[in-house]
Amino acid sequence: MEVPIGFVAKLWSFVSFLPFFFLLLILGLLKGLMICPIVMIIIAVGNSAVVVGLWPAHFLLTYYCVAKSKRLGWILKIFVLFLLPVPLSIWPVIAIAGSILGGIGYGFFAPLIATFEAVGESVTEKWRHCFSDGCRSTLESSCTVVRDFTDLCFHSYFSYMDELSEDVHEDEKPIDIKLSKLPGCFLVSILAIFVDVPLITAVALWKSPYMLFRGWKRLLEDLIGREGPFLETVCVPFAGLAIFLWPLAVIGAVFAAFFSSFFLGLYAGVVIHQEDSIRMGLAYIVAVISLFDEYANDLLYLTEGSCFPRPQYRRNMRPSSGLEKRKSIDNKNEREGSRNPKLVSEGSRTLKQAIQRYTPMQVWDWLFKSCELNGKLLLQEGLINVGDIQDCIMKGNCKKLGVKLPAWSILQCLITSAKSDCPGLIMSDQVELTRFNLPRDKVFDWFIEPLFTMKEQIKGLQLGENEEVCLKKLVLTCKNDRPEEWDDTGFPSDDKVRRAQLQAVIRRLQGIVGSMSRLPTFRRRFKNLVKVLYVEAVRTGLVVKHVTGSSKAGGPHGRNFFGRGTGKDMGAAAEELEKSPNDIGDMV
Repeated sequence: MEVPIGFVAKLWSFVSFLPFFFLLLILGLLKGLMICPIVMIIIAVGNSAVVVGLWPAHFLLTYYCVAKSKRLGWILKIFVLFLLPVPLSIWPVIAIAGSILGGIGYGFFAPLIATFEAVGESVTEKWRHCFSDGCRSTLESSCTVVRDFTDLCFHSYFSYMDELSEDVHEDEKPIDIKLSKLPGCFLVSILAIFVDVPLITAVALWKSPYMLFRGWKRLLEDLIGREGPFLETVCVPFAGLAIFLWPLAVIGAVFAAFFSSFFLGLYAGVVIHQEDSIRMGLAYIVAVISLFDEYANDLLYLTEGSCFPRPQYRRNMRPSSGLEKRKSIDNKNEREGSRNPKLVSEGSRTLKQAIQRYTPMQVWDWLFKSCELNGKLLLQEGLINVGDIQDCIMKGNCKKLGVKLPAWSILQCLITSAKSDCPGLIMSDQVELTRFNLPRDKVFDWFIEPLFTMKEQIKGLQLGENEEVCLKKLVLTCKNDRPEEWDDTGFPSDDKVRRAQLQAVIRRLQGIVGSMSRLPTFRRRFKNLVKVLYVEAVRTGLVVKHVTGSSKAGGPHGRNFFGRGTGKDMGAAAEELEKSPNDIGDMV
C-alpha cells in the first residue's frame, strides 16, 4: 500500500478510510459476539477438566519428587515442602479463571482480527473471506489450545518432575540456603521495601507524562499519515482504540511499576545470600533505582543512562551478552530514528522491509521438516528401526526419535553452516537464520543463541567427511558421556580432546532439544513426525519384516503396534494415515 504524501492527500486518505473501517469493525464485532461463547465454553470446559482431573496426581507427585530430589538441600527442601500447599491449592483456581478469560478474549478478538486480515492485498475474493474467515479457524484453534494445555499439564509436567527427581552427578552440589544468612537477608529485604518501593514509584510517576504525550504524538502521526500500526489493515481497530485508551495504559504502567518494585526490593535478600555480604545487598538497594530509571529512559527514548548512582552490587559483574548488545544497538537505532525530523514509523517501515524477521512457526516448520527427511534416510540406513517407533508409541520411550533425531538434524545444520562460512544458520538453500532476523520471542532466544556459539566451535574443529558420516551413528547410538565410548566405533580421530569437544556439543544439543520437547507445540508436531515415519516404514516393508520376525521369534503373534492385521491391512492403515491431515496447528 502506498503512503500518501502531503497534508491534503493524507487528510483525504484518512476521511475516505473511515466508512470502510467502521463497516469492517461492525462485521468483526458481530462475528466475535457469535463465536466468543462457543470458544469460551470449549477452552474453559476442556482446560478445567484437565486441571481438575490431574490435580490429585500433580499434588502427590510434586510432594514426592521434591522430597526425593537430591538437587535441593535439606533446609531448602523443608522450606519448599512447607510452602507447597499454597501454590498447589491456588493453581486450579488460576487455571480455570485464566481459561475463562482467555477463551473470552481469544474467541472475541480472533474473528475480529481475521475480518481485517481478509481485506489484505494478497487475498482474493475479499467479500467472501470477510464473512467466512475467523469462524471455523477460531473454533479449530480453540481445540488446539485445549490439546496444547493437556500436553503441558501431562507430558511437560511429568518431564519436569522426572528431571527433578533423577540422580545428580557426584560433583554437583545441591541448592540450599544457609540459616546464618537468613536474618541479614530478611532485614535488608524489609529495608529495601521501604526505600525502593516509594522511589521506584516516584520515578514511574515522573516519567508518566512523557509516556502519555510521546505515545499520543506517535499514534496521531501514524493516524494522519496511515503509517506505523495504521498501515496494516488488521491493526487499525486496535491502533485507533489505543489513542483513546492510551491514558489507561499509562496508568497501568505506573501500577505495574509499583507492584514490581516489591519484587525488585525483595531481591536484595537474594543478592546478600549469593554474595555473602550485607554491603552488597545495601548497594543493590541503591543500584536498582538507577537500573529502573535507565530502563524507563530506554523505553521512552529519553537521554541514555540515569541520574541516580549505581554502586557495584556484585563482586564479579557480568559483561553484556551478545543478545544484550544486539538489543542495545536496536534501541540506539530506534532512539536516533525518533530524533529524525521524519516520522518515526517511516524509518521503522524501511528497516522492516530491509530486515524481514522469521516467525516461530517458520522455525518449527524447518526443524520438523528436517527431522522428517533425516528420519526417512535413517530408516533406510537402519539407524532407526521399527522397534524404535514401536517403543515410542506403545511404551513412551521416545528419546531416540524425540531427542536424538532432532539433535542430529540441528547438528547437521551447524556443520553445513560452519562449512559455508556464513554469519548465520543455514536452514535451507534460500533461508539463513541470523541474529538480526530471529523471531521476536524470548523462548527462541534461549534455544537459538547457543547454536551460534556451537557453530563457531564446530568451525574451529574443521571436521572431515569421514568424521561427519561417523557422527550420524554416534549421535543416535551412543550416550556420549566419555571419549572412550568412541574407541570401537570407527571414528577417524583418536584425539581425546577433539572427541570430548564433539561429545560436549552433542550433549548440549540433546539438552536443548530435551527442553524444547516440553513445549506443547513440539509435542503436537512430534506426534505427526512419528506418524510420518510409521507410514514410511510401511511403504518400505520394514513393518512387515518386523512383524514377521517377531512372530518367528515368539513375539506378539503378528500384532502390529497400531492393531492386529496383515501386511495388506497395515498398508491400508498407512494410506489412511497419509490421507489424514497433519494436525500441526497454528498455536505456538
